[in-house]
Amino acid sequence: MISCCLRKYYQFLMKMVCTVCILIATIGTCESASNRCTSSSISSCNDCLYRGPECGWCFQEDFLVGTALHERCDLVPNLIKKGCISDFIESPLVKVVVNSTSTSSQVTPRDVSLHLRPGSEVNFILEVHQLERYPVDMYYLVDVSASMQESLDKLKSVGFSLLQKMEEFSSDFRLGFGSFVDKPVSPYINVHPPKIANPCSDYDIQCRPAHGYIHVLSLTENITEFTRVVQQQHISGNMDTPEGGFDAMFQAAVCQSHIGWRKEAKHLLLVMTDQPSHLALDSKLAGIVVPHDGNCHLVNNTYSETANMEHPTIGQLAEKLLENSIYSIFAVEGQQYTWYEDLIPLLPGTVVGKLESKASNLKELVVDAYKKLLSEVELQVESLIKGVSVNVTAICPEGSTFPGLNKCRNVKPNEKVLFNIKVGMQECHSLGDEAYIFLKPFGFNETTKVRIQSQCSCRCGRPAEHAPGRCLDEVTPQDCENCKCNHVEKTKDDQLPLRDCQADQMQPACSGRGLCLCGKCLCDQSSLGRIYGKYCERDGFSCPYHQGLLCGGHGQCISGKCECSSGWEGENCNCSVSTETCLTPDSQICSGRGKCVCGKCQCEDPRSSGQLCELCPTCESSCETNWKCVQCHLFNDFSETKTTQCNTTCSPLVHYVSHIFDSESETFKYCLYLTKEKCHYKFQMEPIFGEKQIQIFRYPECLTEQSYFPTFILFFILTVVIGIMAIGILKCIVMRKNRVKGESPVEVYSLSTKKDYFPTANEKTITYRRDRPGEMQIHIHKMPLNDV
Repeated sequence: MISCCLRKYYQFLMKMVCTVCILIATIGTCESASNRCTSSSISSCNDCLYRGPECGWCFQEDFLVGTALHERCDLVPNLIKKGCISDFIESPLVKVVVNSTSTSSQVTPRDVSLHLRPGSEVNFILEVHQLERYPVDMYYLVDVSASMQESLDKLKSVGFSLLQKMEEFSSDFRLGFGSFVDKPVSPYINVHPPKIANPCSDYDIQCRPAHGYIHVLSLTENITEFTRVVQQQHISGNMDTPEGGFDAMFQAAVCQSHIGWRKEAKHLLLVMTDQPSHLALDSKLAGIVVPHDGNCHLVNNTYSETANMEHPTIGQLAEKLLENSIYSIFAVEGQQYTWYEDLIPLLPGTVVGKLESKASNLKELVVDAYKKLLSEVELQVESLIKGVSVNVTAICPEGSTFPGLNKCRNVKPNEKVLFNIKVGMQECHSLGDEAYIFLKPFGFNETTKVRIQSQCSCRCGRPAEHAPGRCLDEVTPQDCENCKCNHVEKTKDDQLPLRDCQADQMQPACSGRGLCLCGKCLCDQSSLGRIYGKYCERDGFSCPYHQGLLCGGHGQCISGKCECSSGWEGENCNCSVSTETCLTPDSQICSGRGKCVCGKCQCEDPRSSGQLCELCPTCESSCETNWKCVQCHLFNDFSETKTTQCNTTCSPLVHYVSHIFDSESETFKYCLYLTKEKCHYKFQMEPIFGEKQIQIFRYPECLTEQSYFPTFILFFILTVVIGIMAIGILKCIVMRKNRVKGESPVEVYSLSTKKDYFPTANEKTITYRRDRPGEMQIHIHKMPLNDV
């Protein structure tokens, strides 16, 4: 019962802590957002939008007239509180717009528009529905080198049985066929003329010439035709171990029209081989240095550039397989299974199966690989934009969530996989107002197009037909070139309009930094910063800075001097008026020994130091300061006449308390005094009725000198006595032991000091050798065994 209550209390406590943390984080976020939007370095509407998605710009002409330009940028609620009408606030919305007219059976939605600002993020859900009976296109790409003879023979008889098995998963199944060996150039093949025509001439076998890739049969549902074509295939030969499999896979992926890949079908590329494939740089062994251009080069169904271009890189191959939604199934013989297994992270939508002897498990391998590919739903992000981040979180059918992962496994037919897509904009991209990214589930023929509409410019600064007004972040002389002074009654000296541009008669018009037109100042443009104000008296550059901010960010620059906001002072408005940071625990400013300047104590007493001037080793304490007044009362026995005299000579009044002082109920800090007569007094300073008074507490009887005898002296004497007694007892024990042996201590000593003494059998002579000294004998007396 107790443990249950404790557990509930702990859970409640944790919830409270979490709530407080969230509130603190929210307050901190709001404060940081406000600081971003109100920075004094903001000089335009576009700059305001760049500060963050919560910032807004007020382009209302009469908003905060005469204030700094950056005051127009703030949080939208703050701008409204300051008097800006909401119709004049530039703050583009961040939102997600889904186009519901684009329908799909597998991927939803198909078309999404995102309106983003710098620093903003949006989320939306992408749904992928795996259909059960889907059209399937399977293209066989077979290594026909000599070592693949048995596998090729097995393939000739597997067509009908594979079709029957695949009918369980698809009612529309098509097969195609192609073969490969290697690049027909040295050193990959023997270039001796008889060997070119028949690579197997040494074994009295007729083989076909080596070739890079030949497309034999386009995808067809005619299984009889597929079987006939496969039975006509013959093996070939080459010299080195690796084959040209990547060359053939690349052509089978990009030559869409030749292969006959259907847009609405699942695309399976089955690669049968028993050796690894050549990689991109291997071609340089044959002097081929031209990189692969990524295009289809089938001429009469034969790869025409096999001897002219390098093998494609793994990255190029992965890109084309993804682009054309092609799954890869490697049916591998022998020990090369591990080599192809390492390709799985590099080639999306890839499965590797081990092919048994004579390809006896080919049918089962294909079916298992197809089921595994369908059970995995992986989302790919294409055409990423600089400054735009895309984060994918997979939400699998069983409810598990994988942040940062774009794949779900063990997905059954007709189950739905959800992906939470988070798109954020760190900076405005260079592709204009619109750009696109594409979300494509691998192996599916449907894609989601995401339109990114960046909100990086202000509508108030666009052409007049789209803008509701000027952004008011720039003023040019053209704004007043056609002004008319219709409402000014001119005096005889014709100087009234000029006086309206002067702060006073002693100041030049527009502070000497602008042009007076129609009684209004048009301020000059300066490369140092903005000049503004009714009389061009304000600017953003001529006043002192603090930590990179003009007037410390707490004031405005007027006529070259900082005019500090409320609560701030100093030349650059960096000093807080508040003295809270200078208060001691007893509410004294700088411990009464200094003054608070700019939130820090400046000690006026040269003997004091410390953050609050609290350190003063030579200063008199309050006890010492008031002791003379207390002593006056004590030595006059508290008579009424003497008490009056003492109170007139002391600054505080002294009040004698006759009751016994109770140390247990002490709540104040008392001063201690001990007279020569060993009388014990304590007193304290206490304000009574607005006046400082000293309360004196005294014990009823003075303590005697005996009572004050130091305890430590008694302890010292007791220790000495016990020590002497212990030495005596020990000496008696030693003497009694010697008498039992029949020897006296004197005799033992005399034996060890005789000069004519020689070592006996139970003694040992130890010789220490140095550079030149003689021997030094040390006699160690050994005790007989029976004494031990």
